[in-house]
Amino acid sequence: MSMNRTEAMEINCVPDGIVRIPPSKSLSHRALICGALAGKGTIIKELGRYGEDVAATLACLAAMGLDYRLDESGLTVVRGILNTEGIHVEEGKVLNCGESGSTLRFLIPFALLSGAPVVMTGRGRLLQRPLKSYLDALAANGCKYRLEEQHLYLQGPLRPGIYEIPGNVSSQFISGLLMALPLLGESSEIRLTTGLESKPYVDMTIDVMSHFGVHVEILEDGAFRIPGGQSYTPAIYEIEGDYSAGAYFLVAGALGCDVGCAGLKCNSLQGDAKILDFILRCGGEILYDEDGTLRVRATQLHGITADISQCPDLAPPLAVLLCFCKGRSKIEGAGRLRMKESDRLKSITQAMNSLGASIEEGEDYLFITGVDVLEGGVVDPHNDHRIAMAAALASLKSRGKVTVLDPRCVNKSYPDFWKDFCREAKEENI
Repeated sequence: MSMNRTEAMEINCVPDGIVRIPPSKSLSHRALICGALAGKGTIIKELGRYGEDVAATLACLAAMGLDYRLDESGLTVVRGILNTEGIHVEEGKVLNCGESGSTLRFLIPFALLSGAPVVMTGRGRLLQRPLKSYLDALAANGCKYRLEEQHLYLQGPLRPGIYEIPGNVSSQFISGLLMALPLLGESSEIRLTTGLESKPYVDMTIDVMSHFGVHVEILEDGAFRIPGGQSYTPAIYEIEGDYSAGAYFLVAGALGCDVGCAGLKCNSLQGDAKILDFILRCGGEILYDEDGTLRVRATQLHGITADISQCPDLAPPLAVLLCFCKGRSKIEGAGRLRMKESDRLKSITQAMNSLGASIEEGEDYLFITGVDVLEGGVVDPHNDHRIAMAAALASLKSRGKVTVLDPRCVNKSYPDFWKDFCREAKEENI
């Protein structure tokens, strides 16, 4: 692997051996917020190696008053963000969410709790990604907002009530409200105006909340009842490995690499654990070593139709896998990918076709015709971490070299990706 001053990396390595998958980004956000609400005595284990998104959540919580100690054992809460007056953002502080949709959407309700004006900001496409239906639901319950190109102005207080939210835009709207509404004096309900997509992410939120002593009721019609007057209690929480990151190495195994994944929980609630099912359906084999290391083997792969409405982040590694599956495949239920860090349907199509793949892009789907090998070329990930990691996977089955522009964009979720994918990589070359 080599990279020059123009921030382009030529990938010429193959992952090998056992890779310890970093802690789940999704669980890290939720555990940090619940731990900050629980206060002193909370320990969040296995938090290390977090990316820019989790760092943004931690910085915003610090601006809300979180004091913590971070060492090899994890994060220990010294002082939480709740006090007798509620939650307050430090005077003059703007909550900078970076490019993290989770940080922004999870923390909006908390920024509204005190009733004081709060400003939130971000980079890239963050504030152009869907927010209006969320903010309108908050406004219907008395909150005020003004959304500008790079700033969101908020003023509460957040009130108990009925919040009507679409379930097919972002599950993060629901998760943010689920974590904040229990702090209010009276009970609330979240009613979905459409079917719920990315349901496993909501399930994860409820599971982390219960670990910290806060509970949610799921009603027969799919609505959520959130009893008021609850308190988060200090706890020790250990973050499991990230299937969103591990999917790239699991697919690498299906493509012929001798690589194992350590740290992935076999009965995980993570939606992206669905990658195991997709690999099995394509003809792969899932193996567990005695120490729990997860491996994938495959001899002959065939195409499938894969609905990713509940696991949209799997689209990039799954698309690479399907490029080498015999016959024709389809990825469907993918409309929300157009509002990720990039228009991810377009980015996947452009990146893979530029290397010699055969992908047809539709409004909310991809048709993929399998090939034996790719030709190689240059991939522009459009500042999208998951497209850059997909380019690394594509290089495994390319007769020519694959070069990825802006390789540092992986820092958003997986700063050590290139070190793990290319064991000979030196820190100064990344």
